[in-house]
Amino acid sequence: MELKVKVVERHDGFKEALYLPAVLAGLRITTRHFIRNMFGKRDVVTIQYPEETRRISPRYRGRHRLTMREDGFIKCVACYMCETICPARCIHIEAGEVEDKSVEKYPVVFDIDELRCVFCGLCVEACPKDAIRMDTGIVSMAYSARDRFDFTRDLLRDDYRENEKTKFRTVPLPLSEQEALPESTGSVAKSVAE
Repeated sequence: MELKVKVVERHDGFKEALYLPAVLAGLRITTRHFIRNMFGKRDVVTIQYPEETRRISPRYRGRHRLTMREDGFIKCVACYMCETICPARCIHIEAGEVEDKSVEKYPVVFDIDELRCVFCGLCVEACPKDAIRMDTGIVSMAYSARDRFDFTRDLLRDDYRENEKTKFRTVPLPLSEQEALPESTGSVAKSVAE
């Protein structure tokens, strides 16, 4: 069997040595895009970021969050399934017992190091209680310090307001995200419930 060989003829000369045709072709494309973006407004690629946000697919895996039950307690039962399946080993859980016997365990410590996370979604798939989700839609996670990427249990909660229906007063709840943020140490955090 014989291979087919395509022969490409190169035209070497003074015109190609100057790269002038390539430069003019590039300028033509740049000018066309500039005029389309300035006056077209139909298929503009650039978005005006603070005012406009990019459309996010429903399948997008954003920052993690812990879901809540109707009574205000987190759904996580500290079964260690998400910690076990995580390929990046970025999830750390420590379990504790609750006085109310309707819940066997709850996570005293639930930390996710977002710098190590590969956003694969396996933790969401492995959770039997639908306690962890990645549907926050938060795209930009830019902080000035590495320790701010260590999200604790209280930072991962759905909301930071204390619910009137909450009957579990043994679990400390922050009043705001700023109050919970200093608890993040950048490494495996110490127990918040003391």
